[in-house]
Amino acid sequence: MSSDPNCIFCKIIDGKIPSKKVYEDEDLYGFHDIAPWAPVHFMLVPKRHIASMAQLTPDDAGLMGKIMTLAPKLALEHGCRPYPDGGYRVVVNTGAEGGQEVHHLHVHVMGGPRPWLKG
Repeated sequence: MSSDPNCIFCKIIDGKIPSKKVYEDEDLYGFHDIAPWAPVHFMLVPKRHIASMAQLTPDDAGLMGKIMTLAPKLALEHGCRPYPDGGYRVVVNTGAEGGQEVHHLHVHVMGGPRPWLKG
């Protein structure tokens, strides 16, 4: 499993920086955002350091599928109301112009009663 010693998310995954964990398995780590934009706001990140969506290859399809099918389950477990009246937002920022601030692929899951801080 590749890791970047200078990456804040790699340090979180390795337990060097504390986080409020929502999920962990052999491939993924999920944790609450430290500056939430919504009542429910956590991120799912691959344990393997991948800088962004731009670096994904066809070999990563299973990993991304796992993230996208896990997001709804965790959203409900962490306080989002069910579809269609409830719901959540799934966001992946990619690159500087896409608003990516940490260069380790991460999928934001945000939900809960509106209005939200942003969005």
